[in-house]
Amino acid sequence: MERETTVTTAARTERVGAARWSRAPFPRLRPSDAAIREAPARSAVQRRDRRYRWSLATADVGAVAFAVWLCTSVLGSDGPTLAVLLALPAVVILGKVFGLYDRDELVLHKTTVEEAPKLFHLATFGALLFWLAESVVVEGALSSFQVLGLWGALFSASFGGRYLARHAAAAISPVERCVLVGEEDAYVRLRDKLALENARVELVSHRPLGAVLLSGRHRIDEQALDRIVAEERVDRLVIATGQDNTEVTLDLVRAAKATGARVSVIPHMLQVVGTTGVFDEVHGMTLIGVRRFGMTKSSLLLKRTFDLLGAGLGLLFISPLLAVLALAVKLDSRGPVLFGQERVGRDGRRFCMLKFRTMVDGADTMKLDLRTRNEAATGLFKIAGDPRITRVGAWLRRTSLDELPQLLNVLGGKMSLVGPRPLVLDEDEQITGWQRRRLQLTPGMTGHWQIAGSSRVPLAEMVKIDYLYIAGWSLWADVKILLRTVPYILARRGM
Repeated sequence: MERETTVTTAARTERVGAARWSRAPFPRLRPSDAAIREAPARSAVQRRDRRYRWSLATADVGAVAFAVWLCTSVLGSDGPTLAVLLALPAVVILGKVFGLYDRDELVLHKTTVEEAPKLFHLATFGALLFWLAESVVVEGALSSFQVLGLWGALFSASFGGRYLARHAAAAISPVERCVLVGEEDAYVRLRDKLALENARVELVSHRPLGAVLLSGRHRIDEQALDRIVAEERVDRLVIATGQDNTEVTLDLVRAAKATGARVSVIPHMLQVVGTTGVFDEVHGMTLIGVRRFGMTKSSLLLKRTFDLLGAGLGLLFISPLLAVLALAVKLDSRGPVLFGQERVGRDGRRFCMLKFRTMVDGADTMKLDLRTRNEAATGLFKIAGDPRITRVGAWLRRTSLDELPQLLNVLGGKMSLVGPRPLVLDEDEQITGWQRRRLQLTPGMTGHWQIAGSSRVPLAEMVKIDYLYIAGWSLWADVKILLRTVPYILARRGM
């Protein structure tokens, strides 16, 4: 009887409430406590995102203005009409269509190199539109040379402008504050990776280990998550749960998105399949197609052609520099100019890797006496202030110029421009099991291991990087690594 009365009262209250809603079609809603808590985080995140978007849009408009001026006033004598002003908002609209303003809010590592393919397409499409509308936008006719100049200027100016715009936006924006929600080892790995990237990201130490830890199938308190975001002024929540915690991960993503902070997820599966999987949908069920391990014959031929062109042109242009460096090495200390060291190459075959000599002659015989001073990660041999290094050798190592003779190894087919790190014999002996599949590809002059600083990356981590590189190889991936190697060398961080 009591239950029926309670139900009846609740139903009456619901009808009264419905009647009130019908009389007031636009009621004033009182914000919930969760909405109040998420407002500061959402506001700070949105301000950061707007700053990046406006900076990038300004760079794009500037790139178009520069390209049009170069095309019409420098490469030709055709003056632009007032209609050309329509190109300025048009490039922003096209950039939005191409997704060039939405990526930064989703990622921790904000880089322009990843956008290069889209910028290439945008420049090609923009130059084509400008050429088709030449009777409207210029007083005269555009030559083929002007159109090519416009296309090249659009791509290079947008790429360089966006690079500078991101640096400017980062300089005036506070460091992005992150909290990891997940497992303890994931926090440690993320902390170390962020240190290697030198990113403007702060992993907030909210807990003793800096993470909101999970154990087993524990579910985190959503109110506690809201409170952490508000109190610590968190911009991004990074979620990392175990492979058997799929349900927990889904709940965490929903709760994290409700806080107003940005959300990133560390997927364990990509540690095996890489990032080149293809999404496939079968009537609402999503599958991921995983590439086979290794490279096809056509891919190997493409990579070898790229190596030959790159190494041949490189040697042609830097031959005067090589002569100067060889003379400096010869005058600095006794011994040969080049140093050959036996390394393990493709399929386990050994080869002699060439470098400019940076140590005193006979340095290898001194290695056993210095092993107690080894400061490198497990499996490698690195000593700070190595007494065997010559004066010129120290400078060559800081600038990585001692690696340039390896272009001869590339021409000979023993090395590639980009690939797994060529290991010395005693390091290779520590690689066992599936990790030896890294030897299916020709070792490279540079790679992900070089950019991260090979002396700071443990050997076990390095072979995982090499494995994923082979699993997800593409020519564009090689180009990106080469582009990222240039600022690494210019920063004089050396190997």
